[in-house]
Amino acid sequence: MKIKCIIIDDEPLAAEVIETHLKEFPNMELLRKFTNPLEALSIIESGEIDVVFIDINMPKMNGLDFIKSIDKSPYFVITTAYREYAVESFDLDVLDYLVKPVPFTRFLKSINKISHKFITDKSDDASPTTEKSFIFLKVDKKLIKIKFEDIFFIESLKDYIKVFTKSGDYLAHKSLSGITEELPSNQFLRLHRSFTVALDKIQALEGNSVLVSDKRIPIGRKYINHAKDVILNTPI
Repeated sequence: MKIKCIIIDDEPLAAEVIETHLKEFPNMELLRKFTNPLEALSIIESGEIDVVFIDINMPKMNGLDFIKSIDKSPYFVITTAYREYAVESFDLDVLDYLVKPVPFTRFLKSINKISHKFITDKSDDASPTTEKSFIFLKVDKKLIKIKFEDIFFIESLKDYIKVFTKSGDYLAHKSLSGITEELPSNQFLRLHRSFTVALDKIQALEGNSVLVSDKRIPIGRKYINHAKDVILNTPI
């Protein structure tokens, strides 16, 4: 299912950056671009739109005031050159806050958040409940779709991470903290400053280490108590 979105921004170059980023994601469908929030009102209220990427400082109407005026609300992602509106924006339950110029790596994190939120919320009325089961990772200028169930563990390598999976290993320019936040917490565990592991792939717990895919991974001192508690109490 496509996630339908629009862009509201009176700066053509800024809107073009978001549009270019969106083209990298096959699950995102950009329907229209607007320079005036009021022009987008009818399509938003129709319920056709899932996500709105919106600037704050625009003529005729401020982006935050526009969000406050919407009754039938899609997900909003703020795109702005100003950091000072972040607290006020999140008080309005916006999904994300992107500071211009928006780098692709930061946009990728936002798309993963959107995908997870969209799938989770849209499945609330369905039975059985369906949750997101994958993540997109930028590897060698390509977006690779990696299923959660295929991941063994992730290792931090300074400014990069290496994701070990059933189909191979992937190197990406990303922090371990960043990708761990995007993974479901009931399936993955950070147990060292350099390692996050898939709980169902842990073969053994021995002392201050675990065995995952026949590799011994250490458990950091500050993680030890929590990690052992989670591992020993995770249902098989």
